[in-house]
Amino acid sequence: MARKAAGRPPEETLSLWKREQALLKTLVVDRDTEAWQRDPAFSGLQRVGGVDVSFVKGDSVSACASLVVLSYPELEVMYEDCRMVSLTAPYVSGFLAFREVPFLVDAVQQLREKEPRLMPQVLFVDGNGVLHHRGFGVACHLGVVTDLPCIGVAKKLLQVDGLENNALHKEKIRLLKAGGDSFPLMGGSGTVLGMALKSHDHSTKPLYVSVGHKMSLEAAVRLTHGCCKFRIPEPVRQADIRSRDYIRRTLGVQGAPALRPERSKKAQRPKACPQGASEEPAEWRPGHPSESPVPAGTVCPLQDTDHLRWCWSSTDGSIFCRIYRSPVWRVKENPVIEPKDCRKGSA
Repeated sequence: MARKAAGRPPEETLSLWKREQALLKTLVVDRDTEAWQRDPAFSGLQRVGGVDVSFVKGDSVSACASLVVLSYPELEVMYEDCRMVSLTAPYVSGFLAFREVPFLVDAVQQLREKEPRLMPQVLFVDGNGVLHHRGFGVACHLGVVTDLPCIGVAKKLLQVDGLENNALHKEKIRLLKAGGDSFPLMGGSGTVLGMALKSHDHSTKPLYVSVGHKMSLEAAVRLTHGCCKFRIPEPVRQADIRSRDYIRRTLGVQGAPALRPERSKKAQRPKACPQGASEEPAEWRPGHPSESPVPAGTVCPLQDTDHLRWCWSSTDGSIFCRIYRSPVWRVKENPVIEPKDCRKGSA
């Protein structure tokens, strides 16, 4: 029987999610951090990754989280991991990361443990980065938590900060003639939030590229274009194809899975995932209230231990923590947090 996710979270939960986004946003790096990113031909880049979450038709709880790694510049699949998951958070516009990122982090963690030599040097994410209501979309969230360079690639314009899909915007799109042509997405605040990119000579609709983490917008746009055999960057395209096929083979579902509420997906011809891929749902550990000496409004990435724990305070002064499993940190219950490990964040 198809299942439906819980309804809209209470306002207290949304307030905590907003606080978490604000704190993690202070850790976003929007400049090039690797030598290959500054090279015109991306010399030194050998592996590019893509992630995707596809849904079971008529079921907003069951989904398939996928991670693929492709060789660069050949764009041949080197690694793939597809697994069925049960989503515990409902979809709320602006908070997609809280629904999907925990499972994608698990997939990255599994790769580091099983095949560390195949770890991607950059991740493409089917969603936005800094082009977001609060400047911290799913590509930023995944990048900060995994500490990997990330690029946000969206198929539709998120209309924030005065950006509109109006006649002027459509005229700019018509002026994009060849693959690689682009124009900046400048919000009403005067900030360039991303770029509209004609990713392929024959595509009629642009992609909306934005910084996720540890990469400049200019490099992100160039690499996105370089990874497009078709309109969609090949890492994201392959992650989508393989997750859909995994659902068909695992559940015997006929036809394509349901589309995400916020994004449309064009059906692609699927390719098979390995038979040995895990089918057990990934576990999401959303955190728990905890006593802590950490001052209110402080974010604490404890990089000298084997876990990563973010702490923030609610309006009543209570301390809450979210524990992430990542390629760098593993979970420990009730770790000791020392003030010297903390760095002040902004709410």
